[in-house]
Order: sequence, then C-alpha cells, then structure tokens
Amino acid sequence: MMSRIRTVRGQKVLLDSDLATLYGVATKVLVQAVKRNLQRFPDDFMFHMTEQELRALRSQIVTLDDGGGRTGGRGRYAKYMPYAFTEQGVAMLSSVLRSERAVQVNVEIMRAFVRLRGLVAHDQALSRRLDELESKYDRQFKVVFDAIRELMTPTQPQPKRRIGFVQGE
Repeated sequence: MMSRIRTVRGQKVLLDSDLATLYGVATKVLVQAVKRNLQRFPDDFMFHMTEQELRALRSQIVTLDDGGGRTGGRGRYAKYMPYAFTEQGVAMLSSVLRSERAVQVNVEIMRAFVRLRGLVAHDQALSRRLDELESKYDRQFKVVFDAIRELMTPTQPQPKRRIGFVQGE
C-alpha cells in the first residue's frame, strides 16, 4: 500500500488508477463517482496532474507503466490526466464509494498514511540526533587535532653551545 503513495506538488498522494485497483472498480467508475460529488473534493483533497508531472512520475517509478506503454490505463496522448488524491481526499472517497470493500480499503489507506508520517518523523528525529553527535564529537576531536598540531609545530631552535674546553676560560 505504501509503495503506491507518491509525492506530487510536495504532497503525498494516491493516483485515481491505483485507488480504483484497490477498490476493485474501473478507474472510469471511480472518476465518475468523484465528478458527481465534486463539491466534496476541493483542491487540497484532489487535483488533476499535469502532463509534465505525469512524465516526471513515470521517469521516477517504472511501475506506473503497465507494460503496454500506458500509465494507469492512460496512454501517452490521453485525453484526461489522472487525479491525485491527498490523504483527506482518500478519506472523502469513503463517503462517495459506499461498498464494504471501499470501507476496508479506506481504513488500510489511512493506516498507510499514518505509518508514512511516522517514518518521516522518525527519520527527522534520527537526523537531529546524528547532527548532535557530530557536533559533540567534532568538538572533542578538535582538542585532539589541536594537540597534534601543536606537537607538529617546530619550536624556536636553541642556540648551539660549543662542547669541550675553551682556551681562555
């Protein structure tokens, strides 16, 4: 499930074709249900991808291509670009698609989004901890490196003293 969540416009989204597959309906059926209820899907819940976004997504994720040169059932010269649903849009789908399967799929999708947020938070915490350790050890090693440099720096040479008996003393 998490492998189908993609980043578009800086948001985690699921494409209409992936959702249709999960719900066990044709993409066309899912899109028609959404279009009948457009007022439930503002831009922060769902948006049409641009051709450029779809190309960029194709180049990043080979699995978008179904093997026939089509992406999510849409060919290169498709009339309609796919819809991308944010987490809120996926939640809203449960009010549009009322089958038992739709309810179960929505629950799993919501869990996947939550797990994804947890992974991101964990990565950020780990990154902060590494930064702390790095700065701590940089300070400790600075002392060591400074001491080594001091030992490597030549001191002023002492004037040479003559050894032996000097006449006239």
